Amino acid sequence: MAPATSRILILYGTTDGQTAKVASAMAETLRRLHLDVDVVNAAASAGDVRAEEYGAVIVAASVQAGKYQRTVTRWVRENAAALNGRPSAFISVCLAALQHKPEVVRDIEARLQAWFAGSGWHPEMYRAIAGALPYTRYPWWKRYMMRRIVAKANGDTDTTRDYEYTDWADLAAFVSAFARRAALTPRGDDERLAS
Repeated sequence: MAPATSRILILYGTTDGQTAKVASAMAETLRRLHLDVDVVNAAASAGDVRAEEYGAVIVAASVQAGKYQRTVTRWVRENAAALNGRPSAFISVCLAALQHKPEVVRDIEARLQAWFAGSGWHPEMYRAIAGALPYTRYPWWKRYMMRRIVAKANGDTDTTRDYEYTDWADLAAFVSAFARRAALTPRGDDERLAS
């Protein structure tokens, strides 16, 4: 069965919840373009979802201790051939994206390229975006660790509050550009084109 051109999968992995918000925001952008979207948490039901059932796929994962969620990495490896055969994009959610120093930009790009090579997937589009620092939701040890890491980058270290750094307008522009580049068909147009 050929995938319906209007169905888009957004598969995501999240640790502290920001990537789930990112996935939801991307879905809303696509729905405003009248596209059908399924949003799937890789940890909950990735095994039930296959990339070949969709006309396009966006994968989002966050960097935790230098790695993406295992469930996302496993799903991408298992679906690499199907992902490479259709429009696809990757969103990397990481605090390092806040820094625009050349060495940090190179490190982010190197991490992305290594992950793509290791997974066998080569998305048409990808973007690293800033996530969040939900200090108040962290256990004490993670709050302490994240504060030390962020302090080295001259970031926000007041652990009594949370910080959200995601540029929602930039994310919406990226997703809209992906939809245009993928030439996705709004829902309902498939039936009209077939008749």
